[in-house]
Amino acid sequence: MSLSQSLQQKLLQKLSPQQIQLMKLLQIPTANLEERIKEELEENPALEVTENDHEESYEETREDNDNDDDEYELEGSESEYDNVDISDYVSEGDDEVGDYKLRDDNYPDSDDSNKVVPYRVETTFHDMLADQLGMLKLDERSLRIAEQIVGSIDDDGYLRRETSSIQDDLAFRQNIEASEQEIDALIGKIQQFDPPGVCARTLQECLLLQLNRKLREGKEVKTAIDVLSGYFDEFTKKHYDKIQRGLSLTDEQLKEVINQIIRLNPKPGGNVGETNKGESYVIPDFFVINNGGKLEITLNAKNAPDLRISEGYRDMLKDYDRGSKKDKRQKEAVLFIKQKIDAAKWFIDAIKQRQHTLLSTMETILDYQYEFFLTGDETTLRPMILKDIAERTNFDISTVSRVANSKFVQTEFGTYRLKFFFSESLSTDTGEEVSTREVKKILSDMVEAENKKKPLSDERLTELLQEKGYNIARRTVAKYREQLNIPVARLRKEL
Repeated sequence: MSLSQSLQQKLLQKLSPQQIQLMKLLQIPTANLEERIKEELEENPALEVTENDHEESYEETREDNDNDDDEYELEGSESEYDNVDISDYVSEGDDEVGDYKLRDDNYPDSDDSNKVVPYRVETTFHDMLADQLGMLKLDERSLRIAEQIVGSIDDDGYLRRETSSIQDDLAFRQNIEASEQEIDALIGKIQQFDPPGVCARTLQECLLLQLNRKLREGKEVKTAIDVLSGYFDEFTKKHYDKIQRGLSLTDEQLKEVINQIIRLNPKPGGNVGETNKGESYVIPDFFVINNGGKLEITLNAKNAPDLRISEGYRDMLKDYDRGSKKDKRQKEAVLFIKQKIDAAKWFIDAIKQRQHTLLSTMETILDYQYEFFLTGDETTLRPMILKDIAERTNFDISTVSRVANSKFVQTEFGTYRLKFFFSESLSTDTGEEVSTREVKKILSDMVEAENKKKPLSDERLTELLQEKGYNIARRTVAKYREQLNIPVARLRKEL
């Protein structure tokens, strides 16, 4: 075997630490940005929150060599110490290392001060259960077992751990030997807590817990209990004829039972505490306002404080510059200070670039879907993919994707994830390209308006859409229906 040498040329793309930091910041929603800034403030003493109002904002004026990928090391050679240049850090003006204000031209005081960002402070679901534990007269041992059970309950209110697994948890974590009967007895007590249906092991048990509570309150739900106890599978599959024959129910009696059951809560923990905060309590990143027919965008910066380079750190560099004696220890300290100042400058740059990227992306989406933002009509949405926005903004597709997947915009018609405005195209019989979002909206309207006693099959929905001029296959209709969380026709049937 012979060895040989060859010369190869490769083109590689390497992200700088600053670019990586920007990508991470882009993914953070506004709701979490304040926490991320606090972390940076704690890690870097050269970064601080602006306490006074300043006219100037930070402008990027670094020399070309500041964009190198190399990072400062705390330990350096003698030549590094001898060549410490701090001229860029001790200028008297604020041009080089100035204050950074997030509320730039995009944050008019008159608009921003009037916005109310929906924060919420409330008891969590598990806190609510823990409070009810205090109302039970339990000895210390039983209380610890009950706390273990409550801690095992999922956010939607279900207890999905087996009794034997809870038994093992108690033995290994709390050194408590508890029998399954003892644990099940406490589970039974916790199942009487609010909200009704909590601590159930299955959906069937959850619904029966709620019905049994109604029964104790004097409600006429005995038949509904019989249906869920003996015909649960038939009920979920809507085989109502089998239920009617088995329990000898009239149409009216069955209809009353169905109404009683569908009013129950299948997720008893879903409306308490933090379990649905991502859906019900969205903090928007943008606000779109219709000002006399003209749409205006503002960026939510309520929870992003104004940042600047620490005056104290700049003063330390000035003192070093004025001093005549410069030993190795002082030079090491100066390199450390320069490193911290650069890190602060990079973070300030990244925050400002984040805001610029968000605003540019949102402005382009607004321009592309202008008709929707004016009317709120989903059928006016144009086909739009990530590439369309990337080409208009000159951003990378991955950058647009990060913004679209994690950011929300508040309009007068509701709050939407930016991802909502992206959709593929579908051609009509006239050759016109329309958004798949438009087709889904029409499909949803058809299902909503159908006769529930004879719901429309996928084949019939396909025919109706084709009659309206949309070239669409039955399998595509089935796919859109599933994406809209619409069940098949048999499961939509009502008496």
